[in-house]
Order: sequence, then structure tokens, then C-alpha cells
Amino acid sequence: MKTSLPAAGALVLALTTSACAATDDQALPSSASAAGTASSAATSNGKPGATWWKPARGQSWQIQYSGALDTSVKASVYNLDWEGTSTKTVTALHRRNIKVICYINAGGYEQWRPDAKKFPASTLGKPLDDWPGERWLDVRQRAKLAPIMAKRMDVCKAKGFDAVDPDNMDGYAATSGFPLKQSDAVAYQRQLIADAHKRGLAIGLKNSLEILPQLQTSIDFAVNEECVAYDECDRYAPMLAANKPVFNVEYSGSAASVCSRVPKGMSTIIKPLELTARRSAC
Repeated sequence: MKTSLPAAGALVLALTTSACAATDDQALPSSASAAGTASSAATSNGKPGATWWKPARGQSWQIQYSGALDTSVKASVYNLDWEGTSTKTVTALHRRNIKVICYINAGGYEQWRPDAKKFPASTLGKPLDDWPGERWLDVRQRAKLAPIMAKRMDVCKAKGFDAVDPDNMDGYAATSGFPLKQSDAVAYQRQLIADAHKRGLAIGLKNSLEILPQLQTSIDFAVNEECVAYDECDRYAPMLAANKPVFNVEYSGSAASVCSRVPKGMSTIIKPLELTARRSAC
């Protein structure tokens, strides 16, 4: 199993609300406005009024979960934590025509989150390898988990985020403590998709390549870790052909060694595993 995005307490807590507030007080460089951000309305199952951002293939992006938030990075999409990011930060990025994706750990429990006590004990599984304070969730228990994630999406929406990035959807491939199947992840992801779109939020699929074929027509984008390193970027060909973005992050190598191996249209950046502000882009 690939390493999940670093949502562990030591990393996420580094990007606290107070840290974001301090960053918000800094002047945003007017020269850093992002070009080429595509946005259009979509209708949810034919119901009028349910619209959300429809990102386009090839958009530049930045992801940061630790360290002092750097909002000067020239990218058309930012991926930031749902709890630690302030409304003021999202608003400031919007002024520069930047879309903002809201990270939530939908398949894993994090003991430091403000809603940690809302998770029933029966939904908590084995610890995630290498991420202290995190445990796998029993995604079969959608009736118990979906309302918690919907409340997080409400926070994302209230802060002005444009989309949701649900992490750790691949518990079926881990020692989770539950007999999870790919079909369980698909059903849970479909619930998250419906709840996000109902709120006017786009939603992606993180890694979980085994279930991508069943979901690629329903999701609005994909987030991938190290498909270059694992030689599996070609599995995103249908997404790219449909003009849907694949936001790819690599944790090793340089632009010179990585970018020549990236499929045309994929949005690839190289970053440290801690997901600080430092970034090289293809």
C-alpha cells in the first residue's frame, strides 16, 4: 500500500488556525494571479440549483499541510486542510482566481480532530502504519460515518472551499481490522460524491486505483501519490481523455527525472513527504 498523504497530528497540527490567521495578515502578491482556471456549472441528477466547480485537465496545483502556509505559490488550485485553513485564507485565494480543495480524512480516524468523539467505537479499526493517532475506519458503516463527513463538508462549504479531497479510501488494501472489500469503498465513495455535490462541492478520488474504473465518470478529479514512482500513471488515461484533472505528487526525484515520465495533461509536482510549501512543478 502506498503511503497516505501526511495527515498525522504532527503535520496537520503544524498548520493550525492561528498559523493560518498569521499568514492571512500578509499581503498577497498581485502578480501571482493564476491563469487558466476552468469553472462551469454542473447539474446534480437533473436537480436545478445543484452546481459545482468542474476543473479541467492540466491545471497547476499546490498542496500544503505543514509549515507556515505560503500563499504566494503560482498555481491555479490549492489543496489545504479542512480544519486548519481559515475562511480568510480561502477568500484571499479566490480573489486571485485560485480554486481551493478541502482535505478530509474520510477513510481514517484522527484522534486530534475536534469531531473525534463523534466516531462510534465500532467504526475504529487498526492503526495506520507510520501515522500515530490515526486508525482505519469501517467504511461499511456508512450510516454512521457519512453524517460525520457531511458535517466536515459543511465546514468546507462555509469556509468557501470549492472541492473535497477524501483521503484513505483504500482500506480494502490495508490491514484495517475489518474485512473490507473494494465494493465497500465504492459504495462509501459514492455516498461522499452525492453529499459533496449536494453542497455544491466538487470531489475527487485519492489513489485507490483498483476502484477508479467504477468511479471515474462520477468524480470530478483525481489526486494521486507517486504514480510515476510506481509506474502506474497510465491507469489515469480515461480521466485525462475526459478532460478531468489528475493532481499528482511525487516524493522523490527531480523535475529532470520525473517530468519526462508524466503523461500529457497530468498535473505533477515534486514535494517533500512532509508536504511543506516547497514545490517543483512539471
